[in-house]
Amino acid sequence: MTTVVRGSSDTLTRDALTVLQPGFVGTTAPDWLLRQIGEGLSAVGLFGRNIVTPEQLTALTAQLRAERDDVLVAIDEEGGDVTRLEVRDGSSFPGNYALGTADDTDLTREVARELGRRLAACGVDLNWAPSADVNANPDNPVIGVRSFGADARLVARHTVAYVEGMQASGVAACIKHFPGHGDTNVDSHHALPRIDVGLDTLHARDLLPFREAIAAGPKAVMSAHILLPALDAERPATLSPQILRGLLREELGYEGLIITDGIEMQAIASTYGIERGSVLAIAAGIDAICVGGGLADEATVLGLRDALVNAVRSGDLPEERLAEAAARVRGLADWTRGARSGAQQEGSAPDTVRADIGLVAARRAVRVTAGELPYEPVTGTPYVASFAPVANIAVGDETPWGVAPALTELLPGTVADTYGEPEADASALVSKVLAKAADRRIVAVVRDVHRHPWMAAALDALVETRPDTVVVEMGVNRAQPKGALHIATHGAARVCGRAAAEVITGQGAGA
Repeated sequence: MTTVVRGSSDTLTRDALTVLQPGFVGTTAPDWLLRQIGEGLSAVGLFGRNIVTPEQLTALTAQLRAERDDVLVAIDEEGGDVTRLEVRDGSSFPGNYALGTADDTDLTREVARELGRRLAACGVDLNWAPSADVNANPDNPVIGVRSFGADARLVARHTVAYVEGMQASGVAACIKHFPGHGDTNVDSHHALPRIDVGLDTLHARDLLPFREAIAAGPKAVMSAHILLPALDAERPATLSPQILRGLLREELGYEGLIITDGIEMQAIASTYGIERGSVLAIAAGIDAICVGGGLADEATVLGLRDALVNAVRSGDLPEERLAEAAARVRGLADWTRGARSGAQQEGSAPDTVRADIGLVAARRAVRVTAGELPYEPVTGTPYVASFAPVANIAVGDETPWGVAPALTELLPGTVADTYGEPEADASALVSKVLAKAADRRIVAVVRDVHRHPWMAAALDALVETRPDTVVVEMGVNRAQPKGALHIATHGAARVCGRAAAEVITGQGAGA
């Protein structure tokens, strides 16, 4: 491949930089990033590694905009299990599954608006959320509680409400993962998922939320790295003209920005490579390349820039297509700059939205199933045993979850441990729990117990031995309720843990 001279400031090179949305490492902007913004880079993606406090984030976004006022600052802030804004403590907002369980679109709209207000106050103006996926496969390893639920119409109405709330705050919403990642049993971070269903099912189920949400005017749509033979038997959605132009643009009438999911995810990188994958994506109809969840350096940005420029010069990528993509990025930047200016004039007051709306929503999402005997609230110092599966990459393993922090606030002296998949059988794990618990009341916390046989076996053995065990399910609630009290929070955000702790201690009524 011919190497393009680095540092070129011609229109083609600027357009190539404009369509990239890279990440970086650190809590201040590195020199290389500021330099590339000066050269034409129009967007930056933020992740948990970039954020410590709201004040630090505000200073970071100000640093970026000192270089260029119209730079798009994007973040993957779904709330719930997937939080970047509160990666170190857990989210103040429940995620989609909890909101779908409460099934109050006004509540979803208020939660999204308050989350958007907090993002806007920190200088973030594009949120890669919400997930509009219908979680049709309960064994899905990557969507799960990130979806509003398994019913397409429920997902549709809450996606619409979320978009309306987020954009009312002046932050652009991005519905994902088009045309629907809910019916997969493979995580596209690791491999290419394939969904073998017919067109009727796709339209009635997976596409319905996108169709209805598009009418609400989301500023961005994120593509999925999934193969759907009914739509395109050769290329995943991110690289498919049939799906991006034929379906999304022409059939659904979407006119806004189309962004890829992380281009370095193995569904694309292991098959096409990120440079060729980016060229194919732009050629197929993508407007912006998201990169930086894993790759976050100047060499990656320059390599992608050069690949796009060289593809235009070789005739593999029409220059008009790249220019069109860059124009859409700039158009969104114009919208966000106007929205940011409007928000500054109006001030940052939450208006009629309650600042504690996240906790209100988490409480409403709790579902409680009592055991055979009357439940006695925990009043002493309990032992919390959290059975932890391996977190998927989107969620990450750095964000704390569970009920122990909240129980410790309500019941000082609470003791807690976390257990992973045992090397021996479940009885050995349970023996450890019983030994550490001694005579304390046990609270067993699980996450997607239906997907993890080791977890289910350990929970069964524990409840059989200690029938007074309280069970808290913080993932998808599919298994038969167990324990003296079974509490389903429908997500593992910090506020979900607080809502469960209130029920455990008798300070909340559940639902």
